Amino acid sequence: MNPLQALQERIGYRFKDVRLLEEGLTHPSALLDLKVSKDWKDYERLELLGDAVLSLILAETLFTRLPDAQEGFIAQARAVLGHGNILCAMARELQLSPCLRMSPEEALAGGAQRNSILEDALEAIIGAIYLDSDLATTKTVVLAWYGNITEGLDVLLQEYNPKGKLQEWAHTQGSKLRYVTDKMTGPAHDRIFHVSLYAGDTYVSKGKGSSKKGAQEAAAREALLILAEKSVERAKG
Repeated sequence: MNPLQALQERIGYRFKDVRLLEEGLTHPSALLDLKVSKDWKDYERLELLGDAVLSLILAETLFTRLPDAQEGFIAQARAVLGHGNILCAMARELQLSPCLRMSPEEALAGGAQRNSILEDALEAIIGAIYLDSDLATTKTVVLAWYGNITEGLDVLLQEYNPKGKLQEWAHTQGSKLRYVTDKMTGPAHDRIFHVSLYAGDTYVSKGKGSSKKGAQEAAAREALLILAEKSVERAKG
């Protein structure tokens, strides 16, 4: 069994057009290699589509399975279940890394293990499955990766939604949070965003990540650590 056949067994879907799967596994750096075919396409378009399809699947599933949940909880739960860390963990479980196509330089730099690349590739594969089949089939495949999708949501919300948790604190303080993007670094296919967090006009913390959302979450997570440390200091005093 070749690697792509084995991958299709792991993801639980067999492609009618395997070129869609290949596209979903192709990092933009691969197209810079003069040795690859001019027919190759990278996964960026599929990743955009897959992100939207995943969001719809999660929203509809949570809406159906949690009939008494408020809109805010469903929105937070959807964000948590689509969080980069969750998607990276699934990508690793599905063993996407050995099948990714990228330039030798990117591979040597550890690109196949980079969280941002694994997240994008998994979303691209979701987009590829959707184009190769339909929404109902894609939903069945994706939900099989999640298992019991509502189990442990409360714990996940605390772990993966630092912005929401910090917003709760800010509300009790009558303070308004602001996330300011300071700069972007790195090449176009591997951007790093740098964000500063303010409570009103007061600087609180910084964060960085492979997306604005990730950088904001990092800043919020740092702010929660600072608040926790101050709480401990007050208790000691």
